[in-house]
Amino acid sequence: MSQHHFDCIVIGGGHAGVEAALASARMGLKTAMVTLSVETIGQMSCNPAIGGVGKGQLVREIDILGGEMGLAADRTGIQFRQLNTSKGQAVRSSRCQSDRKRYKLYMQQVVTQQENLTVIADQVMELIVSNGRVRGVKTEQGLELECLTVVITTGTFLQGRMHVGKEITSGGRRGERASVRLADNIRELGFEVLFFKTGTPPRLDGRTIDFSKLERQDSDNPPIPFSFRTKEIPKDQPLLPCHITHTSDATHEVIRAHMHESPMYSGQIKATGVRYCPSIEDKLKKFADKSTHHVFLEPEGMDTFEYYPNGVSTGLPLAVQEKFVRTIKGLEKVVITQPGYAIEHGVIPATELTATLETKKVAGLFLAGQINGTTGYEEAAAQGMIAGINAALQAKNQESFILGRHEAYTGVLIDDLTTKGTDEPYRMFTSRVEYRLIIREDNTDQRMAKYGRQFGLITEQEYDAIITKYALIEKEVEHLRNTSVVRVHNWIRF
Repeated sequence: MSQHHFDCIVIGGGHAGVEAALASARMGLKTAMVTLSVETIGQMSCNPAIGGVGKGQLVREIDILGGEMGLAADRTGIQFRQLNTSKGQAVRSSRCQSDRKRYKLYMQQVVTQQENLTVIADQVMELIVSNGRVRGVKTEQGLELECLTVVITTGTFLQGRMHVGKEITSGGRRGERASVRLADNIRELGFEVLFFKTGTPPRLDGRTIDFSKLERQDSDNPPIPFSFRTKEIPKDQPLLPCHITHTSDATHEVIRAHMHESPMYSGQIKATGVRYCPSIEDKLKKFADKSTHHVFLEPEGMDTFEYYPNGVSTGLPLAVQEKFVRTIKGLEKVVITQPGYAIEHGVIPATELTATLETKKVAGLFLAGQINGTTGYEEAAAQGMIAGINAALQAKNQESFILGRHEAYTGVLIDDLTTKGTDEPYRMFTSRVEYRLIIREDNTDQRMAKYGRQFGLITEQEYDAIITKYALIEKEVEHLRNTSVVRVHNWIRF
């Protein structure tokens, strides 16, 4: 068996894995990312979007800690919107529609060119644990990789099963196999493995959509970037509109007639689904009084005709998907390019973790992303960032990093998971954050730049620019505080 030594090994190349591996490598650790394929690093498995309510705040926090998600969104965004602009700053959130292919290629380029980071195309089968501490991993290709710390970021791949009607396929994403042996090994180490359910809608051929019947939604102009390192979105960066349509009574009739074929309602899936991003079947069951539901048609990118119909995630058979989709206004003649599917995946109760995302049972083993019971790219990436930083700090024998609830949305996310646990896929919202009035998108750099600089993840020049920015703001505030205006006849005196 071939042996190699690393300081930190990251299992998985999704959103959590990318941030964990980059953080560790950028902190000077010899890091390995073990993932099934280099070509799927940074893949957007579900909707091609970054940010949203409560999620935009997480992206800003990842960015100021030196992460990559915000930069990737800025470079590959094809529509940018500020949400909740009619409300106060506390609940305003950024969201962008990304070019799915370009986002993935951007992340692959960053990861494969990162100093101190080695990408290994393989599957981890087993953790090497001795005296209660992780010592390395064994892979399918016979590698034995020694290390000081491990971060597991398996996403939906941990014993994942995909459902389209009665058809069940083992896998973590369409066309990609699941991580089954690692799930068994995790159980052997004494961890409980639960199952959560998520899903995705069918993909549509945009050339068969009648956009003339739909409500158009354009990008904000000028768009506001996610990253503090992006001065502005280039004026020549292409921006595409999204479109809005709705389900109808006819749509609901078709779905209700075939509800017994839905894996969630036939008894085929017993895992807990996403309450805040339900399938169309769930919507009809839980919101039976609603005669219509929004469907957002989101372009997948500049070089494809595919559209993502956000709002109709489903596990129904393909023939039923085709039937109900064509009852939706503007989609009467639409062609489905890929069917939607429901997916079950393994989850370890997050109460098994400390606030650093290290497991309590095995020292040096960290978990991040959907394995902890969350849903969403942003929640995964935020956890990956914290797990990667802490895995690196432990390998260096340095003090751990814990964000408080009063400091960051990321702190709320991790505190909720590790102290309360979750019995359903967890999604971040502004309503979960009791300090949302003071931990907003617009002051993320002021709150958290010190940490990015402390760990060497943002440069001294970048940090100094932030300090200068807030010194100038404070100087002007002080000027206004000490300046009075007096009107004397027709003259104004300061």
